[in-house]
Amino acid sequence: MGTEKDQARNLGPKTHSVKLKYVKLGYHYLISNAMYLFLLPIIIALGHLSVEDIAQLFQQFDLGLVSGTLVCTALTVCLVTLYFSWRPRDVYLLDFSCFKPDPSLMCNRETFMRQLAKAANFSDELLKFNKKIIERSGYGQKTYAPKAALEDPPVATMWKCREEVEMVVFGAVDELLAKTRVNVKDIGILVVNCSLFNPTPSLSAMVVNRYKLRGNILSYSLGGMGCSAGIIAVDLAKRLLQDQANTYALVVSTEAMTLNWYGGTNKSMLITNCLFRLGGAAVLLTNKSSERRRSKYQLMHTLRTHKGGDDKSYRCVMQQEDDDGHIGVKLSRDLLPVAGGAIKTNITMLGPLVLPISEQILFLANVVGRRLLRMKIKQYVPDFKLAFEHICIHAGGRAVLDEIEKNLDLTKWHMEPSRMTLYRFGNTSSSSLWYELAYTEAKGRVRRGDRVWQIAFGSGFKCNSAVWRANRSVDPAKETNPWIDEIDEYPVIVPEVQPVLAE
Repeated sequence: MGTEKDQARNLGPKTHSVKLKYVKLGYHYLISNAMYLFLLPIIIALGHLSVEDIAQLFQQFDLGLVSGTLVCTALTVCLVTLYFSWRPRDVYLLDFSCFKPDPSLMCNRETFMRQLAKAANFSDELLKFNKKIIERSGYGQKTYAPKAALEDPPVATMWKCREEVEMVVFGAVDELLAKTRVNVKDIGILVVNCSLFNPTPSLSAMVVNRYKLRGNILSYSLGGMGCSAGIIAVDLAKRLLQDQANTYALVVSTEAMTLNWYGGTNKSMLITNCLFRLGGAAVLLTNKSSERRRSKYQLMHTLRTHKGGDDKSYRCVMQQEDDDGHIGVKLSRDLLPVAGGAIKTNITMLGPLVLPISEQILFLANVVGRRLLRMKIKQYVPDFKLAFEHICIHAGGRAVLDEIEKNLDLTKWHMEPSRMTLYRFGNTSSSSLWYELAYTEAKGRVRRGDRVWQIAFGSGFKCNSAVWRANRSVDPAKETNPWIDEIDEYPVIVPEVQPVLAE
């Protein structure tokens, strides 16, 4: 055992860190409640005023009590009228659903490697490369692949791709309509996003035809916008809802894999074969104030940032032909730094909208110290855990999740929905955020007033955020989502490197 002085020295840094934690916590509460502390003396002073004092105050301005009251009332009515006429309509998320494929479409690591060998004439070197990607992906053994990819041999046709999309989209929308009990004729806006499969007629026309939506519906199909397109679709629906009164907006997010298999030998283009999996989600938004009480969330903010003006950002994820004419999506070595820069830009713009004033003051002071006073101090990263109870980060890959966790100093608990979605369902592109929110709901973590941050990034290069506030607590016992029947199995420990596949 060491001396008491040694023990005190060992405890010193830890004790100092704990003290700083409580100092910052006290500072946060003081700044957050500064307005109330400032108004308290004024409220106390007003409380001591009598009716005679108020009457004398009006007389000093040559106003009688009655005429003064009328002026104040008229002014108040005008201000309230202006406020409600200029304020954008509130947008609510009534409910959402995530498609859970049939167990026959499960694709474990062994199955994937077996089908990969059948789909293309790969060398042993390339097979080992693909195996390495799968082993380090953070995926479990229960992800899903389209039916065409599991056939013997795998065959990709336009018809099979349509079947894949119809299965996913109709499955998600059917469940959503059953949950919300909304008449399809009341849906006035439809936004469907799918990056790589853009047939004619469009995917939005496919949904209109299936559900016989009304003839004057505003319908949009978003293509080529990558994994962040789900937030773009929500943002578009929000803007349309703020221009129309009393209607619903259906947003559908998916990605089609059947026709987008890369059969060449370029390693930077083979990675996408290993990463993307089957999935999709449907979301029902509304601006009807009568639906506020039964809606799950209110949309507080959407924020979109685009780095496409920079050539390196624009080209880091690109669909193109390889030297042999095979079409695929090439991932550049610049992807991680580009993604990091886009995320940094997005959260810098998001901070003033969501962070408590205490964090904004610390951030501003840090910027002034570093840039104006030339102080050699570390850049201050705001504590976004003070702004949100739940964080859903696009499950694009383990490396990106690791970087975000480290840079934003997030806890394992905050990262759990994203990591478990990556493990259970893989990268389902733009719909992954909804699987993550479904996980949070299935765990019974969503309480009334909770704030949820969804952040996604994708080709272009884009980074987009959506901020929601829970209108009510979500009871998992009353929910239908892809996690409910197996949520007790999670979270699981995901090894740093997955076991080597059986030969």
